[in-house]
Amino acid sequence: MQARFKWSTLILLVLLVLSCLISLNLGAVSIKPWEVIHTFLGNGSDKQELILFQFRLPGIILALMVGAGMAISGTILQSITRNELADPGILGINAGSGLAVIIYITFFQTAAGGLTLVSTFILPLFAFLGAILTGVLIMFLAWKKGIDSIRLILVGIGVNAGLSAFIIAFQLRLDPHDFVKAMVWLSGDLWAKQWPYVWALLPWFIVLSLFTLLKTHTLNILNLGTQVTTALGIRSLRERIILLITAVALAGLSVAAGGGIAFLGMIAPHISRRLVGPRHQLLIPTAALIGAIVLIMADAIGKNVLLPTQIPAGLIVSLVSVPYFVILLMKTK
Repeated sequence: MQARFKWSTLILLVLLVLSCLISLNLGAVSIKPWEVIHTFLGNGSDKQELILFQFRLPGIILALMVGAGMAISGTILQSITRNELADPGILGINAGSGLAVIIYITFFQTAAGGLTLVSTFILPLFAFLGAILTGVLIMFLAWKKGIDSIRLILVGIGVNAGLSAFIIAFQLRLDPHDFVKAMVWLSGDLWAKQWPYVWALLPWFIVLSLFTLLKTHTLNILNLGTQVTTALGIRSLRERIILLITAVALAGLSVAAGGGIAFLGMIAPHISRRLVGPRHQLLIPTAALIGAIVLIMADAIGKNVLLPTQIPAGLIVSLVSVPYFVILLMKTK
């Protein structure tokens, strides 16, 4: 399995580099691959440096973080619920972030007179807080002498439906301009493609991702069942809550920067499990690479397939993921 993991990682890293080069190359202004390399070596023109370093590179790093964050979040959720259909979107975390954004646009942004520099930084904060509060609500409603995996998923699905209804109700209050902006956000638009957003989000992604890697042994033990976990001296309930909070935080940061990207947190760990098996030391890094590759390519396709119109990356991910989700659902017992 170690050899399989090494080969899978090598292939995925090559695909990640290729997807980054393709994304750097494509756009309203096309830059050839060798010109991209020359520019990174300091031999490009001022125009090429501006396009690559100030417009495209932040977007690629953002897509990498969001894709990896959603994949890791989905891996944690599937592990602690022991259900391969678990996903931040299905459990309502994306809807919680979306509702927080809609509330901000409806009440606070309108009162402030539209989108300002301050509001562009407050908006991700609202999305993140929405995800955290939704996670707390799901845990509270799912609690019954502990957290049962099936009960957690069913409560999450119910909360997702309820929050989606509230989102629609609030959207009806928006003027056409804000309605379009909200719809783009909810569709999964990687909007925060600027260095300040990247630097603001990067430390949190690194800390949460490293913390998850430190918890891989605990995730392996939790998959063995409550009785085995207790016999090995692991406080199952405490560890599940800590990991659930970590998954919610990663999903909240991802939604804050990339909007409501559905299904990515489900398919990335599932494909990773097929490649390297269930051990989380191997599963989580592989899932993170897959999530990053999928979102980078989805963003590149969405930006270029119908130029000058741009399609949110979340819609491209959904188009690819829905058939896979249906097949997975049919195979699940």
